Amino acid sequence: MQTVLSIANGLLVLLVLLNFAVLGSSRMTALIRTVAIQGLILGALPQLRSIEISAHLIAVGASTVVIKAIFIPWLLSRAMRDVRIRREVDPLMGYIPSLLLGALGTGMAVIFANTLPIAPAQGGPLVLATSISTLLTGFIVLTTRRKAINQVVGYLILENGIFIFGLLLLDAVPLLVEVGVLLDLFVAVFVMAIILNHIQATFSSQDTTRLSTLKE
Repeated sequence: MQTVLSIANGLLVLLVLLNFAVLGSSRMTALIRTVAIQGLILGALPQLRSIEISAHLIAVGASTVVIKAIFIPWLLSRAMRDVRIRREVDPLMGYIPSLLLGALGTGMAVIFANTLPIAPAQGGPLVLATSISTLLTGFIVLTTRRKAINQVVGYLILENGIFIFGLLLLDAVPLLVEVGVLLDLFVAVFVMAIILNHIQATFSSQDTTRLSTLKE
């Protein structure tokens, strides 16, 4: 059991490192691959952190991998090829400041998580710190990147943080909650896909700042 928890904790640390990779990368292909890797890790974590394996956990893990690691990255890759944009060259916040803000937020998340009455034997503080760090990463990407695909990636990472937080209640939360989270993500991606299509068709660009012209 201790070995399994150690593996789970190692995967949580890897998630934090992947967050930094997202904040420091301008290549959309790298961002999509990073989100896919996070989806694979999130699919494995429920089985590693639960007291016992059940059909419920297997279904949650499998659906997470299919949606987060396969379907959504494929959808984003196809959108990227259609609009022929490979990099985010002019973000609202530079990559170095984004990394510094992410590192600061992660450090504060670790301090905050260690102050809460969470059982350390189950790695609760690490789960909470990883969740907050991932939420912050998603928020930074969502609010400081101009390209719509990158903003979709930011939303996905933001939702990953919510998913990680749910690991704290994994043995108490019914299946309906996990299905609800995945459904919200599914709907949001389709909505963003429609937005991407309209932005490209109207402006021949994915720069969302051009939406300000619609005010006229």
